[in-house]
Amino acid sequence: MREQLQARFWVEGVLGLVSASLALATLLWRDWLEIVLGVDPDRHSGTAEWAIVVVCATIALVCAALARRSFLRARMAHHGSA
Repeated sequence: MREQLQARFWVEGVLGLVSASLALATLLWRDWLEIVLGVDPDRHSGTAEWAIVVVCATIALVCAALARRSFLRARMAHHGSA
């Protein structure tokens, strides 16, 4: 079955993991945007940080669902050929 997992599964999984990590990092370290990029788009109101959390969490959930679907399809194809 492992050989039947397409690159799409791995891209979805990695993108989901990166997005979830970024959402979590933003929740734990709110000033990273100002420190790393040197900009303060929301003038310390926190709006930009919450937007990053929401967008990244949404991307992570969508990628997890897509990766699960890809995994289940590969599993079904493997069991169908056995």
